[in-house]
Amino acid sequence: QSQIRSLFGRPSMSLFPPPGVDASETFFAKLDKDKPGRLYVGVAAPGRPLKTILLRTYVAMQAAAQKRYEPKGPEDQPADAYMTLAGYFNSLRELGGMRRLVEDDVRRWCGVIEERVPHGHVGRHPWGKNRVIQEPVELTSREKSGAIKEAKDRLNRPHAAKEHVDVLLASNMISVGVDIDRLGLMVVAGQPKSTSEYIQASSRVGRQHPGLVVTCFNVRRPRDRSHYERFVAYHQSFYRYVEATSLTPFSGPALERGLAGTLVAMTRLGHTALTAPSSAMDIETHRKLAEECIEVLAKRGGGQSSNAEDLTKKLRDRAHKILEAWEKLTKEARHEAGGKRSYSRFDKDKTAGKPLLFTIVDPDPPPTHSEDARFAAPTSMRDVEPSVHLWLERRSLDGRR
Repeated sequence: QSQIRSLFGRPSMSLFPPPGVDASETFFAKLDKDKPGRLYVGVAAPGRPLKTILLRTYVAMQAAAQKRYEPKGPEDQPADAYMTLAGYFNSLRELGGMRRLVEDDVRRWCGVIEERVPHGHVGRHPWGKNRVIQEPVELTSREKSGAIKEAKDRLNRPHAAKEHVDVLLASNMISVGVDIDRLGLMVVAGQPKSTSEYIQASSRVGRQHPGLVVTCFNVRRPRDRSHYERFVAYHQSFYRYVEATSLTPFSGPALERGLAGTLVAMTRLGHTALTAPSSAMDIETHRKLAEECIEVLAKRGGGQSSNAEDLTKKLRDRAHKILEAWEKLTKEARHEAGGKRSYSRFDKDKTAGKPLLFTIVDPDPPPTHSEDARFAAPTSMRDVEPSVHLWLERRSLDGRR
């Protein structure tokens, strides 16, 4: 109920459709039991570091897939789904460490797996076969956009293709936007921070063929140990453990990022006389309309929490400062020779003047303490943080360089 109030401004709610008797059949979907699912396997080794567990798991999965794969068989054979191992990591630090292992130890061990016959076994290796592993592919924020697109194209190719992928190392980037049906094998390094992230990441595999998700735990971490001890019960009903998302539409950071763009947009669309890009200069004439928009926003924000009066006052004060800055910038533009102001650099009329709104990731944002700095407006829910440069100054213990 609090989420609906925050997101839609509705004081009451009703759940439709109501929960049914069978969780596998709802108003929106029905569980298709004939389609392949996913098998989750938990691996933990007390006294062993996580890297060692991951190394042995990677080698076991890669060698076992090679054992089942028929080089002269069809491209869409079931074993093809497991020839690409997708490794999921909670941090880039862990991913970077595993990349070195894949490039060195995993490749070396997979090349001699048939010589490492289990103790007491006679004859050929029971489940592994020697395999040549290519360089791993990354899906992380460290890669350029072009490299990510190329990696996705390669993941769609079967193992028989020349540019196939043996090992994919990915961060939470794989959780959204990666819809590759042929993937069937994933190894998760440590329990992800949230259940929703775990579900989203592991659901990338097992779409066309039965999926296998192997989660490797570090038992020295209390959270990993807890999930390993309750592994079966957790995975049998892990949808109930999905965390509720917090909604804070009128918090300080949210107002810093979104209030200016929202106020300018509401004012511009509130009257046809303000629609044109050059009409940004006419805000003094239509100040009453802008104040009405401020009151609408203040009333909307006041219904969010118990301290409605404080939030309404804070929102109203912030919005009036933006309006005053808008008027001040238009006055300064009139005093300049040929000075004009427009709404946005995305307007088609490029002769309307200097844009009022900007994004904080623009190459040339205005100075931090200027009036122009009040009009930061994001165009994406992802790229909303500015870049921060860090300079390291080396000094000795006595304060000298």
